[in-house]
Amino acid sequence: MTATTLRRLIVMGLIVLWEALPRSGLIPELFLPALSSTLVAGWNEAGEYGHALAVTLYEVAVSMAFACGGGILLGGIVGSLPRPRVLIMPMISSLYAVPLVILYPVFTVWLGIGSESKIAFASLYGFLPTMLSTAAGIQTIDPQLLLAARSMGASLSQRLIRVIIPAAIPTVLSGLRVGGALVIVGVVVSEMLISSAGIGYLISRYRTILDSPHVFAGVLLVLAMAIAFNAGIRWIERKAAIWQTGTRGGERAADEIASGVLQPAT
Repeated sequence: MTATTLRRLIVMGLIVLWEALPRSGLIPELFLPALSSTLVAGWNEAGEYGHALAVTLYEVAVSMAFACGGGILLGGIVGSLPRPRVLIMPMISSLYAVPLVILYPVFTVWLGIGSESKIAFASLYGFLPTMLSTAAGIQTIDPQLLLAARSMGASLSQRLIRVIIPAAIPTVLSGLRVGGALVIVGVVVSEMLISSAGIGYLISRYRTILDSPHVFAGVLLVLAMAIAFNAGIRWIERKAAIWQTGTRGGERAADEIASGVLQPAT
């Protein structure tokens, strides 16, 4: 039996148990409603859930751009420059150890309870691991590759885009996976704490009135977002398979510099 088949059987078994255990009375439906009841509850309120999902997806998308894009860019810059790395990395590592959820009330004071505070909080939540992983991945690059790029006249931006990030792509994707997942968590948790819209808000609202089917309908949507994000990362990994080792990525970039595909800085 292959691993893929085994995983599918496990998922199917969990689905069957989710439906059977509440129906049989072994688990009270207040704690775990049957899967069919959850799906019916979500379908009956499809418009409400659709609007909430649109709000959450918007906040997640903007936060991803700031957290993952900014984390990769700044991590690449800091990781490739010795002095900023020595100065900044200990500070970022110490900040990452702090449970950032305690800072969310500060964001609400500064930015209100709208989407702005959720985006700011989730961006910071996902930025730190992305930056740290990118900076750490750069330390695994062969120094000779960077030396060759500099000797051929490549600017910092050219070295960053053509040598550093491609060579560190496995670690970058690992940080992107963690950072993106934390962005989703950050948005949903912040919506559950203080909000007037979004999936997290619906989960919190239905939880207060003990409407378990509607609570789990929201949980299913969050799970679907996480699965879709993971599938997107897997797609990127397949597309970036050529960079699965730092040596191959760096050698290709060096070849492009030598052949004139990557023009040296003037």
